[in-house]
Amino acid sequence: MNFLKVLNLKKNNFINPKRFAMIKMSQDKLDGAGLIAKSLREQGVEYMFGVVGIPVIEIALRAQQYGIKYVGMRNEQSASYAASAIGYLTRKPAVALCVSGPGFVHTLAGMANANENAWPLLVVGGSSDLGQESQGAFQEYPQVALGKNFAKYSARPSSLSNIPFFVEKAFRTATYGRPGTAYLDFPAEMITSTIEPDEVACSALCGEAPRPLTSEENLQKVYEALKEAKKPLIIIGKGAAYSQAEKEINKLVESLGIPFLPSPMGKGVVDDDHSLCVSAARSTALKEADLIVLLGSRLNWMLHFGQPPRFAEKVKIIQVDLNAEELGNNTTDCIKIQADLKSFGKQMNDFLDGKKIHIDRQWWDLLAKKVEKNKNVIQSMANDSTLPLNYYAAYAQIKKVLPKNSIIVSEGANTMDTSRSIMNHSEPRHRLDAGSFGTMGVGSGFAIAAALHCRDYHPSKKVICIQGDSAFGFGGMEIETAYRYNLPIIFIIFNNNGIYGGLDTESFAGLKESGDPTIK
Repeated sequence: MNFLKVLNLKKNNFINPKRFAMIKMSQDKLDGAGLIAKSLREQGVEYMFGVVGIPVIEIALRAQQYGIKYVGMRNEQSASYAASAIGYLTRKPAVALCVSGPGFVHTLAGMANANENAWPLLVVGGSSDLGQESQGAFQEYPQVALGKNFAKYSARPSSLSNIPFFVEKAFRTATYGRPGTAYLDFPAEMITSTIEPDEVACSALCGEAPRPLTSEENLQKVYEALKEAKKPLIIIGKGAAYSQAEKEINKLVESLGIPFLPSPMGKGVVDDDHSLCVSAARSTALKEADLIVLLGSRLNWMLHFGQPPRFAEKVKIIQVDLNAEELGNNTTDCIKIQADLKSFGKQMNDFLDGKKIHIDRQWWDLLAKKVEKNKNVIQSMANDSTLPLNYYAAYAQIKKVLPKNSIIVSEGANTMDTSRSIMNHSEPRHRLDAGSFGTMGVGSGFAIAAALHCRDYHPSKKVICIQGDSAFGFGGMEIETAYRYNLPIIFIIFNNNGIYGGLDTESFAGLKESGDPTIK
């Protein structure tokens, strides 16, 4: 509901009359809530997701007054997932707004997920009155201290006048270097207190995060390694998608003529239907490559840590990543390049101008045969209409009616895993899933964020949220949120009666009849 409409209501049933009077009175001055909202908007925040209540309801109201779009969610966990997805899609953090105590605890999952995926996120939380600290105040909790374990930055402004300083620092910390979460804590009296505008401390506006370049020496090392390789492979990660480096990486892939694999959320940086894409031969490509170029991708569990038997024993790695601490992780033979992917792509393209790389024909033949064989296997499963449908057959039906260039949110176990190999993408940042943290429960929040962004900037696009029945259960009530805001989302649930395979109706009935199903 809009702030001004709230103030004009003759009867207000959800704000305490005393607090309501304070909101009206503070229009003559700048209150803490207004200063928070004003500072967030000045730093470029466009979206806020949350669950309102004491002591943060005024922040949501003021946010709308200053032009920030506020979306009232059903749970703070979904709100934090939604806000983090905006950060990934736009490179600008959105805000997850939470009440004190339990509300703050609910946001921790989203804070951790954003950190693990290296997505920018701002969390704004209310806390109990300072004057009641250590007295057992309502929902009193050590939020700033706990936030330090889940965020790059966790702080409480030192004074009302310094709020803009802390907001700028939180925004900068969330977006600069390796992106992640920043948490700001606001005691109740700071939110409702007032200040004269000329008493507010000045603060800088945070610009776009720097895009580090690499050295000429490193470019030469990459070129020499590519020339020597017999079986090179490029892996495109979601770091490349976040960097919005699709133009540079497309040019790089095509000029080199090297086969590439996208990570699940790296799909679409280069078209999945590109002739150089060897996703259908993923296992063979990883196992046989003698040189792997990682572009915004990590050698973590998703890539089997870069270790045998899934990788060649003597494989050489070229790793390009924004995060210096990640370089060389799980490998002993690595050219380490700390750089922004967009910057590196442009530099490498300029360096390679006129230079050629020879690719062994046998390498292409091996991959091409494996691609064709695996595509035939997938197509065979997709054509199998035996009931109940297998995952590939179900996805084949969805693909027939799927609007072109839709954003797909994929969540679940088998539901998500299968979608990687059958749902292709031609544009970047058009797939959202459980990510590096393997988080279940993100689907509905991600879909709401993507749909809101599409509504405002790409109104012809659709958002398709495909979830397993178990995954849907984590945030299923957010369907009401999507309906309330009239968001363009199509929810599709794969009902396999549980996690992974689940049980058919007959088997589950038999289980219940045999006694207590919790111990049988």
